[in-house]
Amino acid sequence: MSLGEFLLVAVLALPAVGAVLVAVTPRDRVARLVGTAVAALTLVGAVLLVFGDHGWFGYGPAPAVQPWHQLDLPWVSGLDLRFHLGVDGISWPLVVLTALLTLLCCGYTLWRVPAGGSGRALVALLLVVEVGILGTFLALDLVLFFAFFEVVLLPMYAIIAGWGGADRRRAARKFALYTLLGSVLLLVGVYVVVAAAGTADIVALTGGAGLSRGTQLAAFTLLGLAFAVKAPLWPLHSWLPDAHTQAPTVGSVILAGVLLKMGTYGLIRVAVGVAPEGARWAAPVLGVLAVAAILIGSLVCLAQDELKRLIAYSSVGHMGFVLLGVATLTATGIQAALIGNIAHGVITGLLFFLAGAVKDRTHTGALAELSGLRETAPRLAGLLGFAAVASLGLPGLAGFWGEAFAVFAAVRRGGPLWTTLAVLAAVGGALTAAYFLRLLRQVTHGRPSPAVGRLAPGLAGAELTAWTPLVLLALAVGLAPTLVLGLATGPVDALVGVLR
Repeated sequence: MSLGEFLLVAVLALPAVGAVLVAVTPRDRVARLVGTAVAALTLVGAVLLVFGDHGWFGYGPAPAVQPWHQLDLPWVSGLDLRFHLGVDGISWPLVVLTALLTLLCCGYTLWRVPAGGSGRALVALLLVVEVGILGTFLALDLVLFFAFFEVVLLPMYAIIAGWGGADRRRAARKFALYTLLGSVLLLVGVYVVVAAAGTADIVALTGGAGLSRGTQLAAFTLLGLAFAVKAPLWPLHSWLPDAHTQAPTVGSVILAGVLLKMGTYGLIRVAVGVAPEGARWAAPVLGVLAVAAILIGSLVCLAQDELKRLIAYSSVGHMGFVLLGVATLTATGIQAALIGNIAHGVITGLLFFLAGAVKDRTHTGALAELSGLRETAPRLAGLLGFAAVASLGLPGLAGFWGEAFAVFAAVRRGGPLWTTLAVLAAVGGALTAAYFLRLLRQVTHGRPSPAVGRLAPGLAGAELTAWTPLVLLALAVGLAPTLVLGLATGPVDALVGVLR
């Protein structure tokens, strides 16, 4: 076994074994320490996947997927299914982001465990969720992809229902029902592709693999709807605000930071890659839905009066920019989607950490009851201001590139429809700035409210430890977007090559 194959196995095996170890460790704090250590080792393995003779710029038109490292073993021989894992410049940044956010969330539980259950059980569930998300990003077999895609459902349901807010069970049921709908659509879409092509191998399938136009249209419709539920993309987004509002802080961070990216990644890697004719056929519809999500999400945010719900609805708009980039089916647009995914994961993960800190201290999320934060807790207010301006797309921070490139890609696509969509998306970007500035005015300015007036000015060391990497990443990706885009140039160009 080569080093790359070993790392692929280790990145999945470590959190799986770690979840079992955490579950059987009798002492709660020791179990949380074990889980955090396992998450740290997983992050090391994920980072090391970047090394090797992977030829970042050696991509050609066929095959479109050329993994840096891959492991291809028989899985179910009778059905010709294989345990096929691989990583490239499209998936690696998401793998690292998943491992990083899981480590930060596990480490955060060493300081604060939300009410509702033991910290040991929460950390074990976080590690199981990590297995599912990492497996989704690494799978190069459609059936294996589906299996990992489904691993996430039950543990995330348990996290929301077990450690969430007062209305947590209803929010968890809504999350589960929507996700099950997406799962059924995904299963049927996978069956359509595998039955028609005779293989589940994503490498071989990318580019259409001889699938008829009718098969590709049907497959893209099913797969696109399935991934739209998970992303979530408007109008299949209504489970998201409730889930975010009721989930504990670490659940919201994982949910917004990487779980949503399973949908957008699947849209690029599977739906567009496997059914390019279907993608070309649906592109105008996807563009219209993307801009609708941007505008509607922004307008709803302007009317929100609850902190976590506002941040949750902002995700609908940000995912709209990601979808707009994908819908253009251009290299610039797909690059915009990829860096938009990473930026949203980093910045919104930080926003939910900060929103959780505010809510834990004040015991309220109502914006009207949170005024004057900078007077009593200036450090917390400053970090909230940084995360907000990063999310609204300030140049020099990570949120800028995905939005700007998506609009630019739509303009470059040309024609009355795409030019109109670009203009409306730019208007949506201005509305994004409006609702985040409104948020900062209501929460950080003015006379301190009774809930805010009793806050201590300091921040806990565990909070700074969890938040600092996200602040630094928001700066690094904003100042040097090539950290993400440079890795993805080859695979994106190859993918666009098979779309033509």
